[in-house]
Amino acid sequence: MLLYDISREVFSAPVYDGDPKPTLKSLKTIGEDSMYNLSSVSLCNHTGTHIDAPLHFDEEGADIGAMRLSHFCGKCTVVTIDGILTGEDMERLLPHCHRRLIIHGAGKAYLSVSAARVIADSKLLLVGTDALSIAPPFDEMMPHLELARAGVAVLEGLFLEGIEDGEYTLAAFPLKMKGAEASPCRAVLMREPKGY
Repeated sequence: MLLYDISREVFSAPVYDGDPKPTLKSLKTIGEDSMYNLSSVSLCNHTGTHIDAPLHFDEEGADIGAMRLSHFCGKCTVVTIDGILTGEDMERLLPHCHRRLIIHGAGKAYLSVSAARVIADSKLLLVGTDALSIAPPFDEMMPHLELARAGVAVLEGLFLEGIEDGEYTLAAFPLKMKGAEASPCRAVLMREPKGY
């Protein structure tokens, strides 16, 4: 089985405009006063590769701890897209996709409201992107809200350099944090080597 780490390194990942940068603080260091190293991390739940729960844009939506784990593990399709996907684009694309879709767009591919509506009406469980947000900067709320109300998980901030389009198995589990609207995750794609 080939494994592809599609997560960004937390402390060097770009952060969304206005979000705090992550910090690592040493609490204890091996030496005269300690037998072990101990540290704490401070970060926004949307730092690096992370999953948005419906609660992020829907006050009645599920928090990250309440989402079904089945959303985050299973067959997925990676597609390269350029620009903003429309509803018509999604209607052409979805019949060829598994229930998890990852958009490879060099950080510049987004979902329009109409694309999010088509996804919300489909059987898609998760949509991911290598952009900092699934929605374009001029309309952050509505695409997220359409997906949130349908219970579709949103995986953002992926690192997809060198990843070919095609079918994979995705594993990207959030931390179990009751009440949180998002969680960092470690996202991995898996695929059988060619010829097996």
